[in-house]
Amino acid sequence: MKYCDLRLYQPDWMLHPMQQFIREKNVVQYEEVVTWNVQPTTSLEYELFYVEVTDVDRYVAAIERVDSTRWHRIAQIDDSSLYVFVCQETREEEVLLRRAFARLEVVVVPPIVYDQEAAMEMTLIGDAEDLSTLVDSLPGQIDVTIEKVGEYDRPNARATSALTDRQFEVLRTAIDIGYFAVPRKASLADLATELGCAESTVSVVLRKAEATIVTRVIERERNGP
Repeated sequence: MKYCDLRLYQPDWMLHPMQQFIREKNVVQYEEVVTWNVQPTTSLEYELFYVEVTDVDRYVAAIERVDSTRWHRIAQIDDSSLYVFVCQETREEEVLLRRAFARLEVVVVPPIVYDQEAAMEMTLIGDAEDLSTLVDSLPGQIDVTIEKVGEYDRPNARATSALTDRQFEVLRTAIDIGYFAVPRKASLADLATELGCAESTVSVVLRKAEATIVTRVIERERNGP
C-alpha cells in the first residue's frame, strides 16, 4: 500500500470563494480541513476547518458572503485562531475535481492543508496503479506537484504520525531554534516570530502537539508495539 503527498494549484476560476480570499487577501496565515462529510444525494457537504488569521472579523465576513454556504458555526480559540463548522452546497468546480477519484480505491488522509497561495496539500493512500491513475485523471487546468511517494506502514508509524501538519511544523521549528534546548535558547515569543504567528496561537498548537506526542508514547508503552 502506497501513499502520495500532492500539491494541487487550481486556476482562479476553479477556486472556492474562501480559497480566493486566501490567495488575494493577506488575512489567512494557515488553514486546514480537519474532516468532512459529503452527501452526494443532497448536494450538501459539511466541513470542519481549523484556521489561523490576522483578522477574525474579516475572515468571518468573507464566509458570510459565500453564496453556497447554508450555515456556519464559529468556535474561536483566541484572537487569531478558530474552528469553523460549515454546511455548504456542492459546487460544480468541486464535482469536476472529485471525478478523478471516482471508481478508484483511494482515500484522502486528513487534514487537507491550504497554503498561502490557496493550493491544496493532501496525502492519498492506495495501491500504486490507482494513485497513478488519479494523478493522470485530475483536470489538466490544475497544476499538480507530487511532493512525496512511499510505502504506508501504519503499524510502524512514528509518534509524530498523530500530529497535524501544523503541529509538526511548530515542533520542528521549536527544535531548530532551540526552544527545547537545555538551557533553553529561544522563548515562546521567539518561536512565534519565527513562525509569523501570534504567541497565543503558537502556545495552543504547541501544547496540543506535546500532549499528542506524550499520550502516544505512554499508550504504546502500556499496550506494547
